[in-house]
Amino acid sequence: MILETERLYLREMDQSDFASLCGMLQDEETMYAYEGAFSDAEAQEWLDRQVARYRRWGFGLWAVIRRGDGEMVGQCGLTMQPWKGEEVLEIGYLFCRRHWHRGYATEAALACKEYAFRVLGAEEVCSIIRDTNLPSQRVAARCGMTKADSWVKHYRGVDMPHDRYLVRR
Repeated sequence: MILETERLYLREMDQSDFASLCGMLQDEETMYAYEGAFSDAEAQEWLDRQVARYRRWGFGLWAVIRRGDGEMVGQCGLTMQPWKGEEVLEIGYLFCRRHWHRGYATEAALACKEYAFRVLGAEEVCSIIRDTNLPSQRVAARCGMTKADSWVKHYRGVDMPHDRYLVRR
């Protein structure tokens, strides 16, 4: 276990989480900000990328597990992301649609923000969010982040405007 909150705990994902991960990554509505659902191969690449991040940095997107029943309700964590020619520390979050509107994303993201400052000694942390993703923008605001700048990312053959929300220690 990496982090604990009142209702959740976060831990590294492994291959046993593949089915739960596919439940998120293969849902069209959940993945609208990514231009659609992932294939099995893309979901496996996503999982492999997290495991590689754990090895390289000691962090990545972690499985978000609901205390009590042990269900994986989403993923949230810290990653290094490219932004305008630099790498920045980002809080990322993605949750199963059936668990939206319960405050899990905010609860997990706040714990990750504290981890970034307290454990990693970061001076700032951000969330990079597609400009059309209003729910994620609201989570960032609840974490004390404000819009800092914008950039167009090219992903899956589409130019996608993104905003970087930032909070400093």
